Formats: sequence, C-alpha cells, structure tokens
Amino acid sequence: MDSHRRVAATVLIVFLLLTQLTVPQAQTVLDKTLVNTIGMEFVLIPAGTFQMGSTTGDSDERPVHQVTISQPFYLGKYEVTQAQWQAVMGQNPSLFQGAPNLPVEQVWWDDVQEFIRKLNAKEGHTKYRLPTEAEWEYAARAGTTTAYSFGDDATRLGEYAWYKGNAGERTHPVGKLQANPWGLYDIHGNVWEWVQDWYQRYQPEAVTDPRGADIGTHRSRRGCAWNNAADVCRSTNRYSSPGYRDDFLGFRLLRTAP
Repeated sequence: MDSHRRVAATVLIVFLLLTQLTVPQAQTVLDKTLVNTIGMEFVLIPAGTFQMGSTTGDSDERPVHQVTISQPFYLGKYEVTQAQWQAVMGQNPSLFQGAPNLPVEQVWWDDVQEFIRKLNAKEGHTKYRLPTEAEWEYAARAGTTTAYSFGDDATRLGEYAWYKGNAGERTHPVGKLQANPWGLYDIHGNVWEWVQDWYQRYQPEAVTDPRGADIGTHRSRRGCAWNNAADVCRSTNRYSSPGYRDDFLGFRLLRTAP
C-alpha cells in the first residue's frame, strides 16, 4: 500500500511541476491598417532601430545617434483632413478650403492637443497622440538611409510631395501622390506636421523611445510644406516653432497599438 501511495505522490508532484512550466503565449497579431469612427486611416509601423539624424544636413540634425522604437504603433496614413477636423471640432480654421480631404492647417500645437482630447473622448480611450520626433523620422524613413524615403534624387520629389516646385502656392488633397515604402502619404510635403516634443539638440548616446525635453520654448515640426524648396523636405530635416498658426502647419496622428 505504501508503494502505491509513493507512486501516486510522485505522479502528483510531476503533474504539479509540469503545470507550473511557462507556456509561451501567442503573440498578438496586429491588423496592418485601422480605420476609426471618423474615417481616419492608420498604418501599422513595426518596432525597430535606426540611425536618427544626418551627417550632411543642418547642424541640428547632428550628431547622428541610434534610436530604438521598442513597440509597434499606428500612424495616420494621411495628414489629418479638414473634414476630420470639422467632425471633431465643429469648425474649420484652414485658409485653403474647397475640398474636404485637404489637410487641415492654421492649427497650433495646443489646438491639436484639444482635437486629440476630444477624439479620445469620442472613441472612449486614450490611444491617440502626436508622434514623437523620433517616431516621426523613423516612420518617414521607412527603413531607408537616404535623403528622402525614395532615394537621394531630389528631382523625383514631385512624385511624392507637394512642395514649392509643384504645389502652385497652396495645399492639395491628401493621398494624391505616391506613398513612402511603409504606405504613408504626403510625409515629405503638403503641410508641416507637429510632433509631440519640445525642440532640443540631439545627444550622441543611443536611446530607446525618446520623448524629448520636459519643458521648452519651441515645439518641433517635421515634414516640409507646399511653400518649401526640395532640400527642406528631407527625412531628417527639422524645424522649431513658438506658439503660432499658419497656412503651412498641420499634423498627422499616432494611435498606440493594439
């Protein structure tokens, strides 16, 4: 009888040990695209590491430093349009009007934060925000190391961006030109895009998910606009602005994943 009890006890111990083994959980499979309640389309941007900045650009693009984006995220396939702004804010501040899918402009960073607050409340979560400057450049580059997401040849910019050479001194409906390799449209032009960070100089150290300074006087914006020359539209070019609105200032939203 004792031997039977010992065998039963051994079996029980083995069973308990086996049930304590960690079973790898299946990874969440994220949709490649999302569409929200007001028709904003988002593209999945994978996690990864890249070299941020440029050795040949302006002085504030140096030093080149390693940045790791540790989590995937969704970024707006297009710049936020006037129709989408109207749906959330109930008015349209833009100078260039006439089509609902023109990018909204003449919005200051604080205006964008109010849009985000209202959109989050409308959808019952807090997933929307502006991309950080690092997230923006990572997505704009889309795995490339060239001046633009399509290469170094500035004469091809008109295939991808509305800028001084082809815009006719105004904005244009989003998504009419070619996308970058990760499916983002107008990333090099049309309107400048506010990012989350206070503007600050780069540091040489490798960083993960940088969020920028806690305080500052100027906000960063990226991406170039309809009134800028081709060189301004490079993936690494950056600019800072105090608090004001203009007809070349818009934005693109980030939605956290999942």
